[in-house]
Amino acid sequence: MRRREFTTLLGGAAAWPLAARAQQGDRVRRVGVLLPYDENEPVTKPLVSAFTQALVQLGWTDGRYMRMDLRWAGGDTNQMRALAQELVGLQPDVILTYTTPPTAAVQRETRTIPTVFVDVADPVASGLVARLDRPRGNITGFADFEPSLGGKWLELLSQIVPGLKRAAIMFNPDTSTASTFMASLETAARSLKVEPIAALVHGDSEIDAAIIALGREPPSGLVVIPDVFMIAHRAPIILAAARNNVPAVYWLSPFAKDGGLLSYGVDQVDIWRRSATYVDRILRGAKPGDLPVQFPTKFEMAVNLKTAKALGLTIPAILQATADEVIE
Repeated sequence: MRRREFTTLLGGAAAWPLAARAQQGDRVRRVGVLLPYDENEPVTKPLVSAFTQALVQLGWTDGRYMRMDLRWAGGDTNQMRALAQELVGLQPDVILTYTTPPTAAVQRETRTIPTVFVDVADPVASGLVARLDRPRGNITGFADFEPSLGGKWLELLSQIVPGLKRAAIMFNPDTSTASTFMASLETAARSLKVEPIAALVHGDSEIDAAIIALGREPPSGLVVIPDVFMIAHRAPIILAAARNNVPAVYWLSPFAKDGGLLSYGVDQVDIWRRSATYVDRILRGAKPGDLPVQFPTKFEMAVNLKTAKALGLTIPAILQATADEVIE
């Protein structure tokens, strides 16, 4: 049962013209977009579509043309660096980046081309901006998480798993900003009397080992921390959790749609729409250093009743009632 429908109207081309009401001469305005995933990754399609549609609504549909250059890194950090260099070489008017690694890669290549990020957990701690209210420099954007989400994920897991005793906090230390959520996770763990276990993983074998260990000590659960790596490996994570009877909570609805138990996190379609307003303002002359970093205002939850039944669990009625999407 769907509670919210997202439009997914993204074509497959890596670059296409959008007519625009540019205010500076007749030259083509150029927007570079660096994404950390594979071009066929379904997670990003509704996001990029929301971004382009928001640009249309802001007036970039008639008059002069704007060219958008998309680059897909396929989860490879080395490729991110190479593509960042390539995009900077095109000398675009603005670059949009998704998640921390691509943003850092672009920052290494340019301190002058305006850059708008989406989905960065802690832009100050990451060294991307000097301050949230006045970022200075050439980078600003939209932080996609807040630290309290860590505690929320563990609380949701405890509501679903009777007598939850331990929870593994899974992340890749090379790509994750897990530290953003650790304080709230530890506070919630103390309050709920749940033992938190750090599960550092770099590949499928380590994912399997961590989840197998949890399955041997019920009642245990899994909290999957936001990470480019986790999206790229969501299929083996979901499969291992199902095989070993481990309830897991995620931050993106595609995990629940693909068979994960529950997801709770930022409404990313909304934040991508909002990112278009900053790109528009920069194209019209605003300086990124004067645009404050913004934070999420909308959140969404998805629960998978089929997965809950397979795990022998019952999703509380209150969670079903408040979920944006219930998968049956």
